[in-house]
Amino acid sequence: MTQSKLYSVELTCPKSLEGLLLEEAQSLGLQQAKERPAGVSGLASLEDAYRMCLWSRLANRVLLVLAQVKIGNADELYAAVQSIDWYEHLDAKGSLAVDFSGRGSGIDNTHFGALKVKDAIVDALRDKLGNRPTVEKNQPDLRVHAHIQRGQFTLAIDLSGASLHQRGYRLQQGAAPLKENLAAAILLRAGWPQLAKQGYALSDPMCGMGTFLIEGTMMAADIAPGLQREYWGFNGWLGHVPAIWQRLTEEAKQRAEQGLNQPPLWIRGYEADPRLIQPARNNIERAGLSEWIKIYQGELATFAPQPDQGQAGLAVCNPPYGERLGDEASLLYLYQHLGERLRTQCLGWQAAIFTGAPELGRRMGLRSHKQYAFFNGAIPCRLLLFDVQPEQFVLAGQKHKQGDTAANDTKQEPAMLSAGGQMFANRLQKNRKQLNKWLNKNQISCYRLYDADMPEYALAIDIYGDWVHVQEYAAPSSVDADKAQARLLDALAAIPQALDIPSERIVLKRRERQAGLRQYERQADKGEFLEVQEGGAKLLVNLTDYLDTGVFLDHRPMRMRIQQEAQGKRFLNLYCYTGAATVHAAIGGARTTTSVDLSKTYLDWAKRNLALNGFSEKHQLVQADVMHWLAEQQGSYDLIFIDPPTFSNSKRMQGFFDVQRDQLPLLQQAMRLLAPAGVLYFSNNFRRFELDAKLSEEYQVEEISAQTIDTDFARNSKIHRAWRFTHKA
Repeated sequence: MTQSKLYSVELTCPKSLEGLLLEEAQSLGLQQAKERPAGVSGLASLEDAYRMCLWSRLANRVLLVLAQVKIGNADELYAAVQSIDWYEHLDAKGSLAVDFSGRGSGIDNTHFGALKVKDAIVDALRDKLGNRPTVEKNQPDLRVHAHIQRGQFTLAIDLSGASLHQRGYRLQQGAAPLKENLAAAILLRAGWPQLAKQGYALSDPMCGMGTFLIEGTMMAADIAPGLQREYWGFNGWLGHVPAIWQRLTEEAKQRAEQGLNQPPLWIRGYEADPRLIQPARNNIERAGLSEWIKIYQGELATFAPQPDQGQAGLAVCNPPYGERLGDEASLLYLYQHLGERLRTQCLGWQAAIFTGAPELGRRMGLRSHKQYAFFNGAIPCRLLLFDVQPEQFVLAGQKHKQGDTAANDTKQEPAMLSAGGQMFANRLQKNRKQLNKWLNKNQISCYRLYDADMPEYALAIDIYGDWVHVQEYAAPSSVDADKAQARLLDALAAIPQALDIPSERIVLKRRERQAGLRQYERQADKGEFLEVQEGGAKLLVNLTDYLDTGVFLDHRPMRMRIQQEAQGKRFLNLYCYTGAATVHAAIGGARTTTSVDLSKTYLDWAKRNLALNGFSEKHQLVQADVMHWLAEQQGSYDLIFIDPPTFSNSKRMQGFFDVQRDQLPLLQQAMRLLAPAGVLYFSNNFRRFELDAKLSEEYQVEEISAQTIDTDFARNSKIHRAWRFTHKA
């Protein structure tokens, strides 16, 4: 092989980088270049192929093609591989690795295909030279890449060895690392190389492990991304020409030295997580860029880059996209805060925001002038580019024109609400105004403000003092998911403005049909409790860790009724949950209380609620399956409250509980324990529940549902149903 000869070369890259890679490869010497899925192909000399290995910021691999043939079966594949003069490429006592992709023509899986290629190479060398190479997955003398698609078989030498995105500086990674070549592509689309030549600053407000900053500095200082790599796929290749490679690397070292000797640009990163600061600095040091890049610990709320007076810059970041249900609220406010910091701290800058949630990117209060589609692995993403200028602000106030001196007075206003968001905000304010007189009269601080009043905004919004608890009802499959997501974000954007509550005091959960005890499973593990008051009772709520908060607001009238009737009574609370009704009974003067639940977590919660109100151990808490406990009990109670789950199949139970199926034995057993003059209250929230007719035959039964629906739940009279049971005379 000679330097002047042109070889068929293929460069692979992440999906969506093909166009950028085509431009880069052509600048590095690729001739007759053309795009193909996840890569480009063309012709190049050996020197240019080496140059692509050393200088490509975008490619994953540089492949020197040995053969491209049509095959129909595995035997033809074997013959095609054997036809290559492998003794020109690999010492018979060397090491070999084979990567195989694709399937077809009798190749059912990649392992079989790789094995077939390996056997053909090994057999060819053994037959020719009497020795056979060994297989070495890590850093072999020769790495062969084989691919088959629609019968077209391509066999190539992988000159890069390991993927080119592995520059060598990043040994530690954050929780959601962005690959180096994708980071480079984002910077290229943002126009960073041209901005760097103009002396722009570069800053990342959520820098993680510093990848954007390192890649940006390597571009600005003209540093070849492959300069630090020690292993290459051609190291043990017999066709390798060390003199060419040596000349290219020496040239790259000189360019890097010249680049680093110029006055460094202002390049800064900020990261909230203190655990990432030192690993990021280690990455920067390994890249040899400590004189250029500085990393500081800082929350997004304090992001305020301060380069030289009047110096413009590029702010680039990859904010989180969200993976769990309930992430939408915190992420919406994060993006809004990011937009606010850009508007107030980066006026006159450029901004490049890379996100897998473009709908969130549109909530930043800035109008993007250009967008690019990318993939981060399998996740479709968008790069949003902004000119941070007042005329591009989208604020709750007027849209300022360039040169408007009043712009500085409104830069911190929240982003403008959409028409739907404003309509939603108006409804919240209207509801609160209508409830205010009732709330003040009854000294109620925890209540339902909104319950899917507008069907397109399917949320339940509860107020707990100065906190907002939002539950999203899962949209039916007939509703477009993107539209549902956009409406949710509209609503979340409206809540802080409509209620004048800080965004960090808003908690979002998704409410959907649950099986068994899933509704009681942990959603988070913050362990943060908030004290609220109701009818003289102090109760602990947890807004984050469980689907329910610890207090069923719709049962407020029932709890108050129990408090009013409890004086001197023996009170039994079945399926007691966190013991809120028990606390009310105790405040009402109950002689004794017994509370039964299967969950130790909720019984501990009930114990804390009782202690918070000054009640001692005389109030009995029992961990047991209610049905089993009832069957074994003797004794008498004057006041009983039962609010069972619709369905439960806990592993600690015998069988499972279904309120429609099991209501008769449940209520019969409970009525067996009710004193002759006693009262039992039964409630449940199963919408299709029908009370068993036998119960009305055996006991005096009165439905009191309407009496137990308070003003804040009047719009949803089916939130629960309730009955009053007594013994017949």
